Amino acid sequence: MSALSYFVKERRKQLNLTQEEFAEKAGVALTVIRKIEQGKENLSLSKVNQVLQMFGHVVGPINNNHA
Repeated sequence: MSALSYFVKERRKQLNLTQEEFAEKAGVALTVIRKIEQGKENLSLSKVNQVLQMFGHVVGPINNNHA
């Protein structure tokens, strides 16, 4: 399970929401939530960000340089 799928699934469970309830609150299709939680790789970045905004997060570039 990817870090993204784990994060979304665990946060959704903390809110005590089903995938369907969460999709409705996030304003995305149920299939979007299922794809994220299953770790699918061909996801729409805008849809992922729409879901992550429920937790105050977005996907973006990070600096991996540890120099």
